[in-house]
Amino acid sequence: MTGPATANDREQIFREGFESYRRYVNPLVPLRAQLLGEPVQVTAVVDGQLLEERGLYEDFHGTQTFGHRHPAVTAALQAFLASDAPNWFPSRVSPYAGSLARRLCERANRSNEGPRPAYSNVFFANSGSGGVEAAIKLARAATGRPRILALDGAYHGTTMGSLALMKPGMFKDPFAPHLPGAESLPLNDVDALARAFAAGGVGAVVLEPIQLEGGVRTVSSAYIEALCALTEQHGALLVADEIQTGLGRTGRFLASECWPRRPDVVVLGKHLGGGLLPISAMMTSEALFERAYGQHYASAEAHNTTFGGNALVCVAAHATLDLLTDEVIASVASRGAALRARLDKQLARHALFEDVRGAGLLIGIGLRASDHPWLSFQHFGIDSLSEQPTTGVLLCHRLYKRGFYAFACGHDWRILRVLPRFNIPDAVLDRFVTTIDEELGYLCSLV
Repeated sequence: MTGPATANDREQIFREGFESYRRYVNPLVPLRAQLLGEPVQVTAVVDGQLLEERGLYEDFHGTQTFGHRHPAVTAALQAFLASDAPNWFPSRVSPYAGSLARRLCERANRSNEGPRPAYSNVFFANSGSGGVEAAIKLARAATGRPRILALDGAYHGTTMGSLALMKPGMFKDPFAPHLPGAESLPLNDVDALARAFAAGGVGAVVLEPIQLEGGVRTVSSAYIEALCALTEQHGALLVADEIQTGLGRTGRFLASECWPRRPDVVVLGKHLGGGLLPISAMMTSEALFERAYGQHYASAEAHNTTFGGNALVCVAAHATLDLLTDEVIASVASRGAALRARLDKQLARHALFEDVRGAGLLIGIGLRASDHPWLSFQHFGIDSLSEQPTTGVLLCHRLYKRGFYAFACGHDWRILRVLPRFNIPDAVLDRFVTTIDEELGYLCSLV
């Protein structure tokens, strides 16, 4: 079989490809999806939604900020491919990467006017994990110190460096021993943070302003204030992992733009490529970049990736930033606040409901674990997950049947993470509130 060049080839891909994925890629992923009732056999995009045999699905994962295959991003990529411009530059001097880097720095500097040098250098990678790896290496090279601190509940990626900052568990434990010098601190514990710095040797602290997989947990303002002061005092890098919180998701261009000082490094990713192409960006200052890589021209490429910042992904990112206007970000803030308030009011009557959390259109719906034997993984014959709560995944299972593709947080299955597209119609949000109210009520009726 050759690649899908024609409509018939595309049909063949959809006839055979799902089974080929099970056989040749990862058999457990389709098994999980089947057990949970996820919409798997998606075959088309209609007005930003996914089409599956059961109907249309609204995707709340957060990678498709303006819906699947937004026409403006698609058109920009088609125009580039129709041109004769090179995609990859052997010298690594790409005008497309340069143009995008300048735009990102100017936009971030406009949002964050706090103390600390402005962003002026960008490293482009292909994934969020790659951006975090770049930040870890920058910190060690610039400071000469080995210790990289993270917060309990973190999810910074699954490559070996970023993985070392992960919360212990199934995503991390099988891959030990981990990166030496990587340590985890309790969330929002200022005293533990101070003790860690007192021990010396800290090169950087890496944190998410809001932990997504950790349960949509916000880092407290008191902790951020102490963190800004201690990193400044000890000459350690403050690294904001904004892969999921950045680019307008919380109602600000950067969630960290309101911190007492500008982070030394910001990592962006996820929807930077418009949901069509993979790209991440590590932003820092010229002074830090020079300290890490400015010894001579050869050392300037001591950290690199072959296709990072290729022209095509940069074109997609430019098209995405065109859509991400100040008005859109302000709308994310106001619509997100209204949606969280509605969810909190509507779901408060349910015994399994705990709270609504988050910022902007980054929303967590907290659920209480149930001790009813019918709502346990043992009841479903999965004894190996007996310690895990089921309420989050069971509610997702119910939502899949109603056209909503939501997810439980990777480190806390009691919490639903809901990240709608920025241009989602109000009528769809209304339907979601009604649907989750009904389905949570159904689960409550079982106990």
